[in-house]
Amino acid sequence: MVKLSVVVPFYNVQTYAPDALKSLELNARDDFEFLLVDDCSTDGTPELLERAARELPGAVHLRHEKNGGLATARNTGLDAASGEYLTFMDGDDWLAAGHLERVLAAIEALSCDFVRNDHVQVTGKTRTVQHIPYGPQGVPADPRTAILPAERPTSVDYPYAWAGMYHRRLLDRGLLHFTDGLRTAEDRPWIWRLHREAESFASVGLPGIFYRRGVSTSLTQIGDIRQLDFIRAFDQVISETAADRDAALLLPKAVRTYCAIIAHHIGSIERFEPAVAKKLRSMSSAALGRMPQDVLDAALNSMDTERSVLLRRLRRRAGDGAVA
Repeated sequence: MVKLSVVVPFYNVQTYAPDALKSLELNARDDFEFLLVDDCSTDGTPELLERAARELPGAVHLRHEKNGGLATARNTGLDAASGEYLTFMDGDDWLAAGHLERVLAAIEALSCDFVRNDHVQVTGKTRTVQHIPYGPQGVPADPRTAILPAERPTSVDYPYAWAGMYHRRLLDRGLLHFTDGLRTAEDRPWIWRLHREAESFASVGLPGIFYRRGVSTSLTQIGDIRQLDFIRAFDQVISETAADRDAALLLPKAVRTYCAIIAHHIGSIERFEPAVAKKLRSMSSAALGRMPQDVLDAALNSMDTERSVLLRRLRRRAGDGAVA
C-alpha cells in the first residue's frame, strides 16, 4: 500500500526542476509515490520528467495537453493519488533530505486530519525560516480555532498547500481539491475550507521545504491578467464563509484579509500592464461593493490610515458606478 502521495506540478521550470527532482530522490521510500504533473510545458521540463519517471523510485509522469494552471495541475495529481497521506511540492522548490519522513512521523503520531509545517523562504542567496502563525506545536486542535483573531495573522494567512501533510479522509470528503482554473491565490479558498470543515490539525515546525521567491516565471512576478484571479478566489472565501454556521464570527476575518490583499495589489499597481491595472481597479472596486457592508465598515475602521483611505476611495467609486 502507498503510504504517501506527493503531488508536484511543473510548468516551464527546466532550470529548477533538477533540484526538485533530486530532493524527491533524497526523500524516496518504497511506499512513497511522486505524481509529477507537467502542465503542458513548452521548454525542456517534459524531458526531465520523462527521465525521472524511469529513474526515480515511485515517480509517475502525468501530462496535460493544455495548460490549466496550478490548481488544475494539483487536482490532476490528487485524482491519481493512492496514498494514505498526501502532500504537495511545487516544481521550482525543493525538500531537505528526509523531510517527508519526518512530517509523516509527526502526523501519524498525532493522529490528526492534517499538520502544517514551517518552511524556508529562499530569495537569491538569503534564506529565512517562515513560521506558521499559530502558537502551540505538536498539539492537536480544532482547526476552526486557528482562523481568528481577525486583526492578527493566523493559520489561514499561511495558505501554502505544500507546507503540510493531509490524511486521505480529507480527500475522500472533497476537502483537498482546488477550485479548478484558479491561476493565483488558489490556496486561499482551500485553506479556509480546511480550517472550517476538517476536525483536527496541528502545527509541527519542521521547516524542511525550501520555497523560492523571485522566480521570473512565477505568477507573483508577472503582472498579467492571471494575477486578478485573486478576486475570484476571495469572492469564494467570502461566499462560503457567509454560509458557515459561525459566519458572524468569521466574516470579519475574511473581509479584512480580502481588503488587505486588494490594498497590496493596488499599492503596487505599477507592476501591472496598463490594461490589467485598469481592470484591477474596477474589479477591486466592484469587489468592495459586493462585501457585507457593515462588516466592511468595521474592517476599514480597524485598518491603518493609508490602506483605509485607499480602500474607501475605491469603495466610493463602486457606489458611484464609476470605472476606476
